[in-house]
Amino acid sequence: MEIQAWTVVTPGEPMVRTTRDESPGPGEVLVAVAGCGVCHTDLGFHYDGVPTRHPFPLTLGHEIAGTVVVAGPGAERWLERRVVVPAVIPCGECPACAAGRGAVCPAQIFPGNDVHGGFASHVRVPARGLCEVPDLDDPAVNAAGIDLASLAVVADAVTTPFQAIHRSGLAAGDLAVFVGAGGVGGFGVQIARAFGAHVVAIDVSADRLAMVAEHGAELTLDAGRVDFKALKAAVRELAKRHGVPGFRQKVFETSGTAAGQSTAFGLLEQGGFLSVVGFTPDKVTLRLSNLMAFDATAQGNWGCLPEHYPAAVGLVVSGAVAVAPFVEQRPLSAINETFEDLHAHRLTRRPVLIPD
Repeated sequence: MEIQAWTVVTPGEPMVRTTRDESPGPGEVLVAVAGCGVCHTDLGFHYDGVPTRHPFPLTLGHEIAGTVVVAGPGAERWLERRVVVPAVIPCGECPACAAGRGAVCPAQIFPGNDVHGGFASHVRVPARGLCEVPDLDDPAVNAAGIDLASLAVVADAVTTPFQAIHRSGLAAGDLAVFVGAGGVGGFGVQIARAFGAHVVAIDVSADRLAMVAEHGAELTLDAGRVDFKALKAAVRELAKRHGVPGFRQKVFETSGTAAGQSTAFGLLEQGGFLSVVGFTPDKVTLRLSNLMAFDATAQGNWGCLPEHYPAAVGLVVSGAVAVAPFVEQRPLSAINETFEDLHAHRLTRRPVLIPD
C-alpha cells in the first residue's frame, strides 16, 4: 500500500511530504490513521537533539488511533478493528517481558522512534499489544461521545500517567501532587481523581491550572507566583486538613523541566513516593540522601504496558477522564505550523493531527 507521510529529513527543518510502499509482515498490521497526537517527545526529537533509534529520514508520531486495513499472516483477527496503538510495544517473549518489565524490553517497538510513526495516512506496527476500541457508536458505551481520532492521545498522554499512578499504589483518600498540569499532567490529575485521591496541581500557566481546577484538582498552585516554601506549606496544609500522612502522599513530576523536577523532589515527605514521568535533557542537582532520611521512593516511568490500555480507554469513553477539552484537532498538512506553535508555547491544548 502506498503511504503518504510527513517526514523529518533534517531535524529542526520543516518536514516534507513523502510517499513509500509498506506491506505488513507476519504478525504485523497496517493501520489507517484516524488521528495522531503531537507529544513533547516529538519536539525533543525534532528540535532538541534527542536521538531516535531509527536514523533520519523518519516519520515521527507515537500517539495513534485508527482502523486496521491490512493484516499480515497471524494477525488476521485484527482486520477492520478500530484500535489504539501503544506508544511502547514490548516483544512479549524476552526475559524482561516474562518478568513483567516490558518497559525495558530490548526489542520494544516505539513508533516514530524505532520505526516510522503516525504522522502519515497509515502506519505499520506489530499486532501484539493493540488495544481494541469499544463500540463508539453505542451511547451506552461511549458516554463521553468521543471520536476515534481524539482517542489517539490515550496512547501516551493518558496511559503514561495511568501506569505511573497504578505503580505508585495510589488509593482513595491519598494525596496526589502533579508538578506540571499540561498534557500528561492534566490527564494524570483526572485519573488520580478517578482513583479517589485528593489532587494538587502545580504549574506556571494560569490557563492550565484553570482547566484542571474544573477537572479534578482540589488545589492549584502557580509556581510562577508562589515560591517553593509557600508551595510546600500549601500542600502540607491540604494534607493536614484531610489527615493524609507522608507515606500516603504521591508526587508526580509531569512538567519535563529541571525546575519541575527540583520542585517535585523537594515535595517528598517521610515515606513518600516520587514518580518521574516528564523528561528533560537538562541536569538537576538533588540531595539524594533525602530518600534515605525519609525512607522515600523515587521511580521512573517509561510509557505504559499494553495490558493497562483497556482500563485507560474505559476511563475516557465513560467520561471519567475528559479528553475533548484538552485537545484540538488540526489537519495533518498543518504539521509544520503545529510543531512551531508547540515549540513556541503558543498552544494550551494537545494537538491531534488528522490525515487530509
